[in-house]
Amino acid sequence: MATIYDVARRAGVSASTVSRVLNGKQTVDAQLADRVRAAATELDYRPNALARSLRRSQTHLWAVLVSDINNPFFTALVRGVEDVAQQARYSVVLCNSDESPAKEADYIAAILAEQMAGVIVSPTNQPGHLAQLVSAGVPIVAIDRRAEEVEVDTVTVDNTSAAELATAHLLDEGFTRVACITGPRDVSTAEERLEGYRRALRAADRKPDPRLVRHTDFREQGGYAAMGELLDHTPRPDAVFATNNLLTVGALECLVDRGLRVPADVGVFGFDDVPCATLIRPPLSTITQPTYEIGRTAADLLLRRVEDPSRPPSVTVLPTELHVRASSLRSRTRTSAG
Repeated sequence: MATIYDVARRAGVSASTVSRVLNGKQTVDAQLADRVRAAATELDYRPNALARSLRRSQTHLWAVLVSDINNPFFTALVRGVEDVAQQARYSVVLCNSDESPAKEADYIAAILAEQMAGVIVSPTNQPGHLAQLVSAGVPIVAIDRRAEEVEVDTVTVDNTSAAELATAHLLDEGFTRVACITGPRDVSTAEERLEGYRRALRAADRKPDPRLVRHTDFREQGGYAAMGELLDHTPRPDAVFATNNLLTVGALECLVDRGLRVPADVGVFGFDDVPCATLIRPPLSTITQPTYEIGRTAADLLLRRVEDPSRPPSVTVLPTELHVRASSLRSRTRTSAG
């Protein structure tokens, strides 16, 4: 079995340089680092994980704690994390809080017990949870949602502006009673997207009507139930902005079950691209987030945090894309727009 010294000889560097490269340190020249990784691959070098953990009192594992593993939004995001982690010789453990503060607490206890090297988390914002990790010195990056109780590195998108653009589009298309289905009140993404919806209404000289807003969980069933409640009001909404992909799917299912046509009876605009959005009839208008890049950016920030725990926390805001398709167009002859 190859040793770290064999890798050092093959790469023509010191053993300490090999150690820094394989531990994900960013202080080694890029060409030297490439040479070390190539030598390690050629020699099929496998670090002794147990010995390394004992020396560092820390495993070489990252936890990615997502709020809902059933949400396709997290699929590409976790892939982005994993690609960066593997290059830096970290392994990724996927955890699902299922939007449950109790499950989140259990996973955080396990992360501390297993002495994991870092955490990327979509938090439930239950008071005290992330503070435990910060107090223990565990590097953290929040994704998708802002952590309300602690200051940590965060990667998100401009939720408010994206929601404002989507709602403004519906108003420009001539829809007059635009509803909004959003998530729980204590989740930053739900509130930011709701604020964008309200801004668009105010910009169009429309007074936001609280009767056209529904808070629910970020689940398909929640979208279905919220859409049903909106349709039971008179007059019913003639368009809906749903603030995540599962809410959008639930709202669409409810409209189909009620025998309503999209967009002739109710226009629909979603947040997060839905799988097969272009195959749905009519094709679904959505705001697309750069999910893979969110994951890669979060992983890069976690590496930097591991390298320099004292650096000030940063907030990275990535752009979204507005994809206008037939579900939000008043005219059935118009099929798409950039």
